[in-house]
Amino acid sequence: MVLLKKSALWIGYLVVLLALPQLSDSILAVSIYNQMAIAIVFALSYNMLLGQGGMLSFGHAVYFGLGGFMAVHALILIEFETVYFSIIYIPLVGGLIGLLAALFIGSFSTHKAGTVFAMISLGIGELIAASSLIFVSFFGGEAGVSGDRTFGPPLFGVEFLRDVEIYYLAAAWVFIATLFMYLFTQTPAGRMANAVRDNPERAEFIGYSARRVRFISFCASGFFAGIAGGLFALNYEFITEENLNAITSGRVLLMAYIGGLGYFIGPIVGAVILTLMNSLLSNYSELWMLYLGIMFLLTVMFLPRGFAGFIMMHQVAWLRGKLATLIIPYLLTGIPSALFLLSCVAMIEMSHTEQDTLQYLWMELNPSTLLTWIIVAAIAVASLIAIRLSLPRLREAWESANAIPEKENG
Repeated sequence: MVLLKKSALWIGYLVVLLALPQLSDSILAVSIYNQMAIAIVFALSYNMLLGQGGMLSFGHAVYFGLGGFMAVHALILIEFETVYFSIIYIPLVGGLIGLLAALFIGSFSTHKAGTVFAMISLGIGELIAASSLIFVSFFGGEAGVSGDRTFGPPLFGVEFLRDVEIYYLAAAWVFIATLFMYLFTQTPAGRMANAVRDNPERAEFIGYSARRVRFISFCASGFFAGIAGGLFALNYEFITEENLNAITSGRVLLMAYIGGLGYFIGPIVGAVILTLMNSLLSNYSELWMLYLGIMFLLTVMFLPRGFAGFIMMHQVAWLRGKLATLIIPYLLTGIPSALFLLSCVAMIEMSHTEQDTLQYLWMELNPSTLLTWIIVAAIAVASLIAIRLSLPRLREAWESANAIPEKENG
């Protein structure tokens, strides 16, 4: 029965991946789908490090970037007929380079976890990023390197000229990579990674080498990050120093944390959220990076286990059939919370704009008039008061829905 449920989930996951272009096949939509595919594999690979292995890395973009650079060079070799193979194997080329880099770097960085590992990863990340501007023959300097995916043999008549064709190729790789990353969590090495994360001394006591377990997880993570880099190279046909620097490493950390570290579905959720913010919100506001930072802070403060963790918190209420009792309290708290956030965003946008009028949602705001500021501030204050008044009811409903009834004696 459990196997049947898991099989149904994986089939549903595959159907969603294949059905996305049927919902909208516009250039913008397909571009977003491709970005999501790349981000999902990249975020899941990072979750293998931090979520499962407890290794905080500030240089995970190294394996993503090196895999991407080698993938672009493979495209160049195909273009000049130095080698001849289908571009469907390009992500695998990136994965192998990511694995080789992880084998070397992991040989000395996985001896310790915690602060030592984090500082080593930061140093390696900065070293490789600086090297990309020095070794121009491989990295291309600031301009990066570019290739052409239209060369090489077609696959069943598909020449991968259109973005939607690249998406279906990426979707296949995303499904395969996601499946193998999940299967890794079910192996002894994957299970021991959680044990080493929680208590390395106990793992050592029962006969497992904490360093070896960390090394295996590290190499697997580097391999799948390289696959994500290969998918990036296929989609954009170029890659630059930006793809292996600290900014990209920070972005994947945000994806994994916001989605929910330790939960397999968490990085997928985080990748989708950040991709949508990057692709859509950036079209409406120049301050979208500021809102991303605020979102991260709010997640750390109020959802420390991420969105996936928040969903899993309702498991007891779901099993007890009490989930419906939380709807009204959530609405009473959620609606004023949304109004408070929207009013704060409105004040930020008004303070930033240099225009006489600001088009905000369905309204036109006049930042130059005091009345506009008073109204928006009043909405924010009233919403905050409503939140404070609704919290006791939400807390009471939550405790009631999740309280486990005591078993009656005798």
